[in-house]
Formats: sequence, C-alpha cells, structure tokens
Amino acid sequence: MDINTQYEYALWYSNLKATTNEIFFPLYGNKDRYLVLMGGGGSGKSIFAGRKVLERVQSEKGHRILVVRKVAKTIRPSCFDQLKAQIGQHYNINDWTINKTDMVMTYKNGSQILFAGLDDVEKLKSIYGITGIWIEEASELDESDFNQLDIRLRGETAYYKQIIISFNPIDVNHWLKKRFFDKKHPNATTHHSIYKDNRFLDEEAKQVLEAYKDTDPYYYTVYCLGQWGVFGKTIFDAQKVAIRLSQIKPPEKVGFFNYKTEYDPVRNEVVIINDSIKWADDPSGYIEIYKDVKSGYPYAIGGDTAGEGSDNFTGHVLDNTSGEQVAVLLHQFDEDMYAKQMYCLGMYYNKALLSPETNYSTYPIKELERLGYPRLFTREREDDFTHKIIKAYGFQTTRLTRPIIIAALVEIAREHIELINDRRTLEEMLTFVRNEKGRPEAQNGAHDDLIMGLAIAHYIRPQQRYLVLEIPEQPKPKLIDQLGKTNKIKSLTGR
Repeated sequence: MDINTQYEYALWYSNLKATTNEIFFPLYGNKDRYLVLMGGGGSGKSIFAGRKVLERVQSEKGHRILVVRKVAKTIRPSCFDQLKAQIGQHYNINDWTINKTDMVMTYKNGSQILFAGLDDVEKLKSIYGITGIWIEEASELDESDFNQLDIRLRGETAYYKQIIISFNPIDVNHWLKKRFFDKKHPNATTHHSIYKDNRFLDEEAKQVLEAYKDTDPYYYTVYCLGQWGVFGKTIFDAQKVAIRLSQIKPPEKVGFFNYKTEYDPVRNEVVIINDSIKWADDPSGYIEIYKDVKSGYPYAIGGDTAGEGSDNFTGHVLDNTSGEQVAVLLHQFDEDMYAKQMYCLGMYYNKALLSPETNYSTYPIKELERLGYPRLFTREREDDFTHKIIKAYGFQTTRLTRPIIIAALVEIAREHIELINDRRTLEEMLTFVRNEKGRPEAQNGAHDDLIMGLAIAHYIRPQQRYLVLEIPEQPKPKLIDQLGKTNKIKSLTGR
C-alpha cells in the first residue's frame, strides 16, 4: 500500500493487524534471507506468506518475486488463486494487472509476482532478476532444487532479499530439518504454527482436525500439530513417539563440566580432582539435563561411542528407581574428552553405574579405569587364550546382544514412552527401521547413536540398586550447648 500521510499509515497498520494472525504479525518485519514457516494444516502459514509477498510488492518498487512449487500444474489452484483472492479481499484490484495465462501479477509501481513449477525448466530459464522467492510445500523439493533457487535470488533491489519457505514437516529425516532446525542457521528465522493459532479458521474446519485425535492420532500429531513425521515402517511405535514429541519440555539446564587435574604420585597418573568438578551453563553445550541429581538416588549411564557409520558419542543418564531419562550427552568428541565428560557426569549423578560401548574402541573404558571411576558395568567374556570366563568392563554390542537391547527398548517405548524426555532421541526412533534383510537400523542419512546409548543404559540397570538411600540429617547443636559456650566465654572475659 502507498502510504503518504500519518493517517493513512495508521489506517494501513490497523487493517494489517486486524487481518493477520497474531503469531505471524511480527514476521512482517523479518529481514533474514530465509524465513522458514513450518506447521500443521490450517495454521495459516501459507496465507501469511502470500500476504507478506503482496505487502512487499505494493510498498517496495522494482520487485520480481518468484512463487514456486515442485510441480507446475499445482501452482494455479494453490498459490496463484490464493494471491488473486487476497488482492481482492485486502487491496484495490484496479491497481493490479493480472495475466491469467502466463500467471504474472503486476502492481502499478512496476513490481511483479511470477509463478513457476520446478518441473517447468524452460519457464524457469526465462525468469531473471529475482528479488524474492516464496516456496510453497517446500518439503516436496530436493535440496538441489532449493540450491538452484537460492542462487537465482540475485536481482537488483534497494530492499532486502528473502526466501519464504512454507511446509508441513512430514519427514523427520528431511534436508529442511537438517539445514534449518538441527542447528541454528546464521541467517534464518524458523517459525512453528498450528491450526489453534489461526483465529480465522472456522469452527467446522477445527472440528474436522480435532477429530483426528481419536481416529488417527499419528496423522493428528504430524499433519495437525506440525510435528516431524516419518515415511515407512519404524521399529518403534511411530504414533506414540510422535505424540510424546508434542508433549516434552525443554531441558532444565544445558552445558558441560569443568574440572581440574593433578598428579597422583601413588598411582603415577594424572587424575581428575573430584572436588573440582563443576557444572557450567552454556546454551551451546553438549549435555542436556532434564531432571537434576537428587540426593540418595541411584543412577545408571549408558553410552554409544563413535564408530562405523557414526560420528557422535552419546551418554544417557537414567534414574534407576524409575528408568526415566534425566540427562543426555551428545557430541563429536575426541575419545579422551568423551571419557572425561562421562566421568564427570557419572560423579555428578551420585557415582552412577557407568558403561560406554566398547565395540569400536576400548579407549574410553580404559581411560575411565585409569581415572579410577568407582562404578563401571562389568560383563562376562571368554578369554581368547585360556577360554576361561573372565570379567571385563563396558558393554559390547554383538549379534546376540544387539537384538536383545533393541527389543527391550522397543517395549519400553511402547509401554512407557513417558520415560523418554529427549527430543533428539525420539526423532532418531522415527528413522529407525527394518532394512531389506529385516535388520533394525537407521535410515540412510540418519543416526542411531542415541538409540543404542539409551538401550545400553536400560540393559545395565540390574547392576545398580533400585532403592533410594535415606541420607541421615546432620544433628543440630542443642541450644543449651550454645548457651553453655556463651556463658563460658563470659566467665573467661569477666563480662
């Protein structure tokens, strides 16, 4: 809208606010290169995206904004018709020239909106000078499609360039999640909305969406609540996992452990000074604490070490009285750093029973031994030379133990999903499937480090006690003693 007076500005602002959902209104001023709108059906994210495009075209001269979907034939009944309807509803239609054949909309200041499908290669080749892009149903795109659009955003303009990305999060392993959600992108704003945020959605439409709670809870969680979903058959109950994802709360604390070391002349080793172990809050830290340590409670910690097909070291702390996941470590460590952080994590949680996996490297368990960690999980194994059964530290994943620990974790997730508090662990469960040979494993491009670490943590629990130790209260000094000492001081001083 052309705004020439203070009165016109006030009128424009009031109208824009009255006709926009509150959850989206602040995004009109967002200038990041990528504005990523994730949400469920009926949330109004596409309506907002179209409205922002129209506002920019009318207020900023020289725009050529491209609106795209993966398939060209889906553009007209969705984006083109939506924007045409929005112009008629909110603006003066006479200020626009709308070419229905070529699907080009031109405002009186010369700014244009163009429409194309990514399968219409010839039309895309003819489009130049793009100053903004709206990608609708972006989950349909391959990452290579997005990259091609990204490099086309190079038209000359006095205003900021932005790609608006709107989509339903139907696949937890999608490139959009990895690119914009798993790690904070330096030049992107991500936004989540659901149908409950849309005050313009009529009651009948809301009732249709609400009905999926009972008829198809998984569909409701993914397509109505806009939680990440998964394609294919998962080992874990995807419906329960998806519902749990909508319920979990953020961690109480995020950070890592600081510690000091000293030389121990008796052991001739450099060791960690236990009294020096201190928690350090850091929002970019690699340990997330969901429930802090409680005095007298027993804990068990299982971990998966980086190895074949894996880059991450993990650790899960379980409250052994209930099996609840109370803390998670996830990072790409050097092995010695992983061992030391696991040592600190175990000491922090009341000298928890601790067991990293030992398949690909025995260094972490040997380092924990060297540091003198007081409570390591022990397993029985056959000595290669004597064939006698001996004790060894740490858990080993074999063709016999792997299906046992996975089956046990599947049962826990099915019967007691509320024990799992970590979002990343639950998301791994949605991409843990049976391969063509029936073996449970992560989908291509996904990880199972957190799943295996949690499975190990539950497996080792029987070697830890289940009961809470009652910590006796320190006796308080009696008042008579305090008075006695006071009187004695008085007699000695003569006062």
